[in-house]
Amino acid sequence: MPNPQLYIIDYQLHGQPRSFIIRLEQLDSAEAWHWASCDAGIGIIPKFGREKIRKVSRPMAERYGITEVRWRESGARAAG
Repeated sequence: MPNPQLYIIDYQLHGQPRSFIIRLEQLDSAEAWHWASCDAGIGIIPKFGREKIRKVSRPMAERYGITEVRWRESGARAAG
């Protein structure tokens, strides 16, 4: 049975700090860049959990002004 975790993704959009919480089974750097682009209104959020979509890559996200994407599990302290 899947055990989703809460993650906090911090990033900057055109130099302005942004942050949000997301529930996923697992998260890595590539996924964090994609979800940051979704939060910024660039990426596509799948309508169904198993729907296959083209993910936004780091270079593409950077073209739209997204930088400094970091993530951590909820409850973990942010890196200073």
